[in-house]
Amino acid sequence: MIGRLREALAQAVELGGPVVVILLAVSVASAAVVLYKLWQFAASGVGRHGEIARAVAAWDAGDPDRARRELSAARSYLRPVLGLALDGPRDAARLEAEAEAGFARLERGFRFLDTVAQLAPLLGLFGTVLGMISAFQALQDAGAQVDPSVLAGGIWVALLTTAAGLAVAMPTAACLSWLEARIEAERVFAERALRVLLAPRAGAVREAEGHVRPA
Repeated sequence: MIGRLREALAQAVELGGPVVVILLAVSVASAAVVLYKLWQFAASGVGRHGEIARAVAAWDAGDPDRARRELSAARSYLRPVLGLALDGPRDAARLEAEAEAGFARLERGFRFLDTVAQLAPLLGLFGTVLGMISAFQALQDAGAQVDPSVLAGGIWVALLTTAAGLAVAMPTAACLSWLEARIEAERVFAERALRVLLAPRAGAVREAEGHVRPA
């Protein structure tokens, strides 16, 4: 099976020329970036905010001790930022900047994937144009002895690079869209959590901590 795959790749490279080689290299790099981002998301606890959600709910309900216990058990990249919100001073601009720094780390590599998704079809089209030029040159050299199979063969070989470009671009674009959707969901969750911690319901936490005396 592996031998057949290698043979097919070698044949594609031989037919498609340097454009296919570039697309293969780009596809390997894109796959490496996607795998790294999946590992990074898993290691950072992206999407796994059960403890944080309970901590925010406890803080909003006026139970700062439970909120701190829940937050200390979290394994999310948001824990340090929310810890600052719990311990104070609660500067909204500072907290938002810290959260954005975390999002920026998670978004590294997105621009590369976006570039691949946009340029891979163009590279494939460029290879097709080069292949068509070669096919029509061969047709011109044949003169009156035109063999339709020569032109047809040149055309399908030329279209091979377009297919390769689309094969690289489509999964890359799909993976990038999924990753961006996860980050957007993270932003929404972090923004809500920070707003609740900075302005708990009816000042319950401030009263529980003695910062505000009930009337």
